[in-house]
Amino acid sequence: MGAEPNSAALKLHNEPVDRRERRSVTLHAFILRADGSSPEVLISDLSYDGCGIETPVSLQPDEALKLSVLGRGAIDCRVRWCRDGKAGLIFESDRTEKKCSPRQSERIATSAEVSLRRIGQSSRRVQVTDLSPEGCKVRLPHQPRLDEHLLIKFDGLEVLQSEVCWVEGFDAGLRFERSFHPAVFALVVERLKPIRD
Repeated sequence: MGAEPNSAALKLHNEPVDRRERRSVTLHAFILRADGSSPEVLISDLSYDGCGIETPVSLQPDEALKLSVLGRGAIDCRVRWCRDGKAGLIFESDRTEKKCSPRQSERIATSAEVSLRRIGQSSRRVQVTDLSPEGCKVRLPHQPRLDEHLLIKFDGLEVLQSEVCWVEGFDAGLRFERSFHPAVFALVVERLKPIRD
């Protein structure tokens, strides 16, 4: 999504707004409205902090909803726009400032590949060996510099800026510029290959 609109713009315009790049998905879900109704919707695109839906009911800009995906519980979100049977939602969360240490979440061991590139260079496929909503550990073909900014891309999502927090040989710890929303993180983990104990 691009620059975030102010809250007044959310309330005044019932039309799509500029947003960060989103990727197409097809996920069945339900929305819980304040009046107690829970219509079924289809999630049609997804980003790190929001989604687009196809909805059989008209929604109001800035309306608070709960979104339930595949029985994963309810996600608090807010309507950004609604028009012609489609709507854009932004996920709400209590995110705090990200720091490299200590870790904010447990990391999930995985063996997966993502696209990674240095600023101004071509992207390469690299191995991710663990992942959390705030960062990951990668094995690189070059030795990165501490505090270097790298662009990482998980399949199905847009490019995400990251910062190198630590380096051990060709392994590095990356902190994401924006942490994953828990619902998006769960979907990403499903696509990767978690290593089971």
